[in-house]
Amino acid sequence: MNLNLEKIKNFSVLTIQDERIDAHNSAKLKEYLLDMIESGDTHIIVQLKHVRFIDSSGLGALLFGHKHMAAKAGQFALTNIQPQVLSMFELTRLTRVFEIYADINEVLTN
Repeated sequence: MNLNLEKIKNFSVLTIQDERIDAHNSAKLKEYLLDMIESGDTHIIVQLKHVRFIDSSGLGALLFGHKHMAAKAGQFALTNIQPQVLSMFELTRLTRVFEIYADINEVLTN
């Protein structure tokens, strides 16, 4: 899985470069998110602008990160979700669970 991490203000911005998050790469995403949280990151933004497909294991990996961040009273936000991926979040009602923003600037100004 190709991931890019950058710091913007007090946010850790993780951009997923792959077009798919599925059973083949979701374990690496979970591991990476856990490493970020355990190393002290308290504000994580996951950019999904390149992701065109996500399955249940991909959703599970993001839920894993959200759950662990909530336990640390931190912020876990998703941005730049493509329409076909957003439909999976809507179908599973995960739009009620995650903080979802149009882009990074929207997160930074809230």
